[in-house]
Amino acid sequence: MSTEADAADPSGYARRVEAVLFAAAEPLTPADIRTYAGEGDLGGAIEQLVADYGPRGVNLVQRGGRWLFQTAPDCAHVLERAREVPKKLGRAAQEALAIIAYHEPVTRAEIEEIRGVQTARGTLDTLMEAGFIRPAGRRETPGRPMQYATTPAFLAHFGLETRRDLPGLAELKAAGLLEPLPDPIEGDSPGAGDEGEGAALAPDGSND
Repeated sequence: MSTEADAADPSGYARRVEAVLFAAAEPLTPADIRTYAGEGDLGGAIEQLVADYGPRGVNLVQRGGRWLFQTAPDCAHVLERAREVPKKLGRAAQEALAIIAYHEPVTRAEIEEIRGVQTARGTLDTLMEAGFIRPAGRRETPGRPMQYATTPAFLAHFGLETRRDLPGLAELKAAGLLEPLPDPIEGDSPGAGDEGEGAALAPDGSND
């Protein structure tokens, strides 16, 4: 709830916004922040906090339209031993995540069409458990298949403000990430399931 005191002392409102963000268990939208901090000059408060925390060990950053405190990049190594390291994503999960990020919202069938192999249910479950993707409603087509999209946690994990910050086609080619995959080892059966090697991912460069 805003007060006349906040108008006279904007830092009072900024302190409330700081407290809300500090206590939050997940990134917050401006509407979320106002729910707890009340009405006030939210833009000014956030601008002040971004500046105040700029040189500190934690920074206030925006990821996917949501705000959160995050360890400063140059201090990240300090917490490497204390941080819970998420399970490393396998090749199939990495490919599925990249496809979802570039083409969202997409269905399982569309992911499989781009990868060229079937996608095991456990692959998408792993990405949801990691907090990188979420169900994004059902496609209004026969069978009404579920669609998937990325989350603010995905953006925060990879240091992206929005999906527009994803590398473009030229950048991926320059990094060698669009080179043809090696031939499968004899005995592998790529079409049999999710463990086979899929076709090289070739996003269309559209980040919307």
